[in-house]
Amino acid sequence: MDQVRTEQTPSPARGLWRFLEKDPIEADLGRRRFRLRAGQAPGALTAAEKSYVLGFNAVLSQEIHLVGRLPYEQQPFGWEGAAAAATVLDLITLTRGRRLRELLAGPAQSHPYAAHVGAGRAHALLRLPPTWGLRRAHPLLRWLAIDGYGFQRSMAKADLMVGERAMPELALRAHCAIFDQGLGRLLWYHDCASPDDVAARVAAYPVPRRADLWSGIGFAACHTGGAEPEELEQLAVYAGADGFRQHLALGGAFACAAWMAAGVVPEHAEVAAPIVAGAPAEEAGTWPDAALVALGHDPHTHDDFLNWRAQTRRVWARRHRLDVPD
Repeated sequence: MDQVRTEQTPSPARGLWRFLEKDPIEADLGRRRFRLRAGQAPGALTAAEKSYVLGFNAVLSQEIHLVGRLPYEQQPFGWEGAAAAATVLDLITLTRGRRLRELLAGPAQSHPYAAHVGAGRAHALLRLPPTWGLRRAHPLLRWLAIDGYGFQRSMAKADLMVGERAMPELALRAHCAIFDQGLGRLLWYHDCASPDDVAARVAAYPVPRRADLWSGIGFAACHTGGAEPEELEQLAVYAGADGFRQHLALGGAFACAAWMAAGVVPEHAEVAAPIVAGAPAEEAGTWPDAALVALGHDPHTHDDFLNWRAQTRRVWARRHRLDVPD
């Protein structure tokens, strides 16, 4: 059946780009055999993926302005899709990241976290290494592409990455850690923001992988939403019982920082932040910036990115008067 076009639906792409278009049905998580449940969670998660698909197709049809017409709480996901499409075009036309840089310098400049995650999703779509061709992106945020790669790769290969808990061959240990952060975000979608099911899923992974999984879950819980306050309280209990409460808070803090960069913190993030990050969104969102200052001059390596996360956890720990290991 042909898609019904509305003001918020991009026109069909022209020429060869039409073969890259995404069918809006891809946003239907039920078709991927992801868990669905009653309540607000399915709507919140599906809306995020619908916005991603819209942003992706808007780039192909050269109607990028449509992303700016999305409700503000959906715009990060739209820019994530736009960055994914821009990166796909950059990679297949060998333009050395020109479209992605223009997007980051222009309409997506308030959504750098989402855009770099989208770039990683593009690499997974094309089955390319997640850092290939991203040297000209932000020197530190470019490592978020591995997070996006982990999310998209795990979405497409859920039976393998979630069911069998596989890990793709990546160059460095640091890459595996960031991949698992993206996988953690995917688990939030896969189990429909259910704390019981998400915690049980994490418990099936080897202990060394769980810290990064919990970080990704914390990011998704504050950024995408979908859980009720009492469910978030239970999520924090599960993370603490597993020994990774600070990692859940780390993810929440980065989500708050992403929302603050976008200029508006939506209600679901305002509600989630004190529970997941352990502080109001406006405070938790400043922790990554404070941690970045502590890294010193010109942080840009993957180890710098991991140290950025560790420093953010230390900011959280000082607030709660706890010791946080490296």
